[in-house]
Amino acid sequence: MHIVTIQSTGRHFPVAPGETVLEAAQRAGIALPYSCRAGVCGSCKATLIEGHCDYPRNPPVALSGTSPAQHAILLCQAVPRSDLLIEAREVTSVEDIAKRQVDVAVSRKWMLAPDVVGLHLQPVSAQARLNWLPGQYLDVLLDDGRRRPFSIANHPEADGSIELHVRHVAGGGFTSWVNDALKVGDAMRIEGPLGTFVPREDSERPMIFMAGGTGFAPVKAIVEHFIALGTRRPMRVYWGARHAADIYLREQAERWSGMAHDLSFQAVISDAEQALASGIRMGFVHEAVLQDHPDLARYDVYMSGPPAMIDAGRKLFIDAKLPEERLYYDSFDYAPDVLAQILGSRAGIVGL
Repeated sequence: MHIVTIQSTGRHFPVAPGETVLEAAQRAGIALPYSCRAGVCGSCKATLIEGHCDYPRNPPVALSGTSPAQHAILLCQAVPRSDLLIEAREVTSVEDIAKRQVDVAVSRKWMLAPDVVGLHLQPVSAQARLNWLPGQYLDVLLDDGRRRPFSIANHPEADGSIELHVRHVAGGGFTSWVNDALKVGDAMRIEGPLGTFVPREDSERPMIFMAGGTGFAPVKAIVEHFIALGTRRPMRVYWGARHAADIYLREQAERWSGMAHDLSFQAVISDAEQALASGIRMGFVHEAVLQDHPDLARYDVYMSGPPAMIDAGRKLFIDAKLPEERLYYDSFDYAPDVLAQILGSRAGIVGL
């Protein structure tokens, strides 16, 4: 058994043989940042100061292009081979929220876009309500033991209701079932809350939010949380997608400007023809952010969406003088088991 120590706080915890740093930290009640749990998004990146680790599960894709001189590791995949001294951000706001399994029923189902279903889930009893922070996600537990992660699209409500935005993936068994067969009254079992993409309230800096596709769900939850708090901090919200129909709650997002002290919303789509027809700004969402804010030194930035968008935004925003510790992001395209299968097949093909 090895010991991992966090340099800035001195907190330490044991890691069992074969266990990742993230798993051991969670078992010890220490909240370190994470999202996809498959080595792809980079949310759990930390600095290794002393020690050695391996990646026996999935290749650390999110470290591709990272200079070895930075000594970066991925907490969700790194398995220690010795005691470790690391520098990592702690997210103490989520430490006291217990992860639970809860039975829920579908109280509403509606179409948000041609391929996105909105769901409202209601706990089966008042005692079964889930506690979470805006921006966190949950796992839907399937009968065969697999899990499907979905961001929670609302901040906590008094009745315990949970809003999800589920994109139908062609050939995806669970999302096809949600799209075609799931009906009001059907039951699900969920587990949560998960993730560390949560509001940072210990700052007075202006905020930029960037969402891609259904990555809008956790951004929506966090923005509405800050609106409910009556924050005076400026908020700039950007939502990018390929087609106009993918900006499925545009009117609701545009109404936010009348509900907050200083908030603006920009929709951005990459399809030139649809942009011209709809009057929506054309381009890629991360480029729109940088066109409007070429110097990000004074901002806190939150972003959520597909890995390609997150990867591009992370590199370019840091180049635009954003301190990395003020960049918060959430990214997952697939469930961890699906990602593992994809990465495994890629590794076999390229001989990694």
